[in-house]
Amino acid sequence: MRRLSHKDPAHNDPETVGAAIERCARQLTRARAFFGHGTDNARDEAAELVFFAAGLAHESGADVYGKFLNPRRRARIDALLRRRTTERVPLAYLTKRAFFAGLELYVDQRVLVPRSPIAELARLRFAPWIDARRVCRILDIGTGSGAIALACAKAFPRARVDAVDISAAALEVCRRNVRKLRLKSRVAVIKSDYFAGVRGRRYDIIVSNPPYVGSREMRTLPREYRHEPELGLASGVDGLDSVRAILGGARGHLRNRGILVVEVGNSESALLRAYPSTPFIWPDIAMGGGGIFVLKAEDLGS
Repeated sequence: MRRLSHKDPAHNDPETVGAAIERCARQLTRARAFFGHGTDNARDEAAELVFFAAGLAHESGADVYGKFLNPRRRARIDALLRRRTTERVPLAYLTKRAFFAGLELYVDQRVLVPRSPIAELARLRFAPWIDARRVCRILDIGTGSGAIALACAKAFPRARVDAVDISAAALEVCRRNVRKLRLKSRVAVIKSDYFAGVRGRRYDIIVSNPPYVGSREMRTLPREYRHEPELGLASGVDGLDSVRAILGGARGHLRNRGILVVEVGNSESALLRAYPSTPFIWPDIAMGGGGIFVLKAEDLGS
């Protein structure tokens, strides 16, 4: 008599890493998954999913595409793919990791998934708007996972960085990443509502990826964003509540010749309408994305 098996018959056929990536990419596309949390296409997201589930380093690249996956790893791939496509959970929350400015960070649903184009500017040390040699103190407002603060600490190895956030839960994640990257001696994690917790301190660079989603846009966000903390996204009717607070307090905390760097995303047009005479600088981002302005200290109100 033939014995019946309860195993997935597909798992009886050998599958390589490369084939698994292509299979996952097809399923992500069919499921109409939204890509906006570290990847912008199905194939890149599939590669991260498969490499994580198979315990492979991305540095291995195509060299491991011909490697066969054992049933345990294939089952792990399928479990992750199922949650990603049915629950619409951003992949970074399933893997508990995200990559930002060359750093691997721990993330979970207490923080936004790091994805700001500010990563590129940080790696370039905010050139040409500031002389990197004289940067001593940096403030990251709304630090979340600590991604921008830690990228700045790596880019400016002689600078001290204050990473502030109003969310105590987010700061727990930030502290974990500070420890992971062994930057406790230079990165201070501070609970603060904008500038309230850093009174009297002045900085060479103030940087922020604050909430900037308006109320109408919040109602139309893809399902993936519903897994992120609303505190890190929503910012009033026009999306500018947080940006206004930062613009209002930045001059009092910037040193002479300091700069303010803020991401405003899709609220860029609203910002320009609200501040028509402010000389915002809008850097070109080679990696894609935009909606980031630079302002010099002297161009901010006193």
